[in-house]
Amino acid sequence: MKQVFNFSAGPAMLPAAVMAKAQQEFINWRDSGCSVMEVSHRGADFIEIAAQAEQDLRDLLKVPDNYKVLFLQGGGRGQFAAVPLNLSTSDDTSLHLVSGSWSSGAVDEANKYNNAKIIGQVVEHNGFQTVPKPALSDIDQSAAYLHFCPNETVDGIAFDWLPEAGNVPLVADMSSNILSKPIDVSKYGVIYAGAQKNIGPSGLSLVIVRDDLIGKARQSTPSIFDYALMASKDSMYNTPPTFSWYLAGLVFQWLKEQGGVEAMASINQHKADLLYSAIDDSSFYRNNVHPDNRSIMNVPFHLADPALDKVFLEKSKEAGLMALKGHRSVGGMRASIYNAMPVEGVEALVKFMREFEEHYA
Repeated sequence: MKQVFNFSAGPAMLPAAVMAKAQQEFINWRDSGCSVMEVSHRGADFIEIAAQAEQDLRDLLKVPDNYKVLFLQGGGRGQFAAVPLNLSTSDDTSLHLVSGSWSSGAVDEANKYNNAKIIGQVVEHNGFQTVPKPALSDIDQSAAYLHFCPNETVDGIAFDWLPEAGNVPLVADMSSNILSKPIDVSKYGVIYAGAQKNIGPSGLSLVIVRDDLIGKARQSTPSIFDYALMASKDSMYNTPPTFSWYLAGLVFQWLKEQGGVEAMASINQHKADLLYSAIDDSSFYRNNVHPDNRSIMNVPFHLADPALDKVFLEKSKEAGLMALKGHRSVGGMRASIYNAMPVEGVEALVKFMREFEEHYA
């Protein structure tokens, strides 16, 4: 089979070893004669899988004991609603740092349930987009929470600092950078992530929530979004996306085999450095994000002549480099290089970019 590297932003590629194991077990899981998709989520075997997946995740991120780990549904957008429903009343204010498309979407959703207030957003400086750090004095200490997205999938904007918020709980949408590097979970009130980038296939949402923030959901909160209810039922109040949960567990095991998130951070930085160097060393390609705010997961770039975009996409696909078209709101190209993307994939992309430039510049 032709070698293909999938740069899709999500659903994204999964580790080859994980896919091979899932394929091997697909029809006859644990010699049961059934697929894992066909067994009860309340059976002992699946409960064992679920418990192991949670423990592996806790090990990888060093999740403290006073945090619950929930495996839910609804994606990141579901959590745009679940967070205000669980953490605020209609009279409360939520604070929002807007760094791109997804954090902006969180504001729109939160406004349905509380008074969402933007305290900072992307600015352009010398032709580059950057994210200013809000001052502690700008943080209303009576706010219910402060929401931000440390890695914007669409815009390729990221930051590695935490807002100084005093006693206001930090809520982070980590859909596109979770498990890509170590984090101090104890600094956050809530971390959530759609699975389809660094965790597993779409259909699953991961929520890590501090115990003191559980049990405050307003009465109108849908049961499947109520953190307290879902925690009390081990995320199985309703039938969970079992196959996605199973695959996430395999990904967690694979990450451990690679050396954990510490090892992945080094690999991910190397991949990003390769790609950004190819862009910066050329006048044919450009990236509009300030170097201090460049994502190591999602790398958008533009060609000097947009008329060549279609040709670039056609030729790259022929070369086995898939899904490089940028988001419709941004245009250009975007290479998503999550944990599952091997270094060889980025090297192949860089080689193609240089050859394309030589031919069309």
